[in-house]
Amino acid sequence: MPTYDEISIGDSASFTKTMSETDIYLFAGITGDLNPAHVDAVSAADGMFKQRIAHGMLSGSFISTVLAMKLPGPGTIYLGQELSFRGPVFIGDTITARVECTEKLEQRKWLKFKTTVTNQDGKLVVDGSATVIPPSA
Repeated sequence: MPTYDEISIGDSASFTKTMSETDIYLFAGITGDLNPAHVDAVSAADGMFKQRIAHGMLSGSFISTVLAMKLPGPGTIYLGQELSFRGPVFIGDTITARVECTEKLEQRKWLKFKTTVTNQDGKLVVDGSATVIPPSA
């Protein structure tokens, strides 16, 4: 796992996952967010997207996967995240969460990242930025 000094602006990493119905139900159960848009096919069919969608925060949570497991990696402390939800994620979509280092905050040895989630068509579904403390060793 790279430390602050080993990470350069422009370094990036990603994580890809195909969204399953099980993922959505497990997330709903863990969080208590049982919005029919996520868990009720009949109700969702009458909604904006005409089918169930994944929770926005579920899609966004894969950014944490990249930061915690790939770049900077294990030992990273998440300080903040800004998210904008740009499009729906449907059951069966393959999404890619990506982080790219955009700034090094020398005084505190913190890092800022551009964070995105795109679907299999390259469409941006989540956009944002994160601030982290990378592992020290």
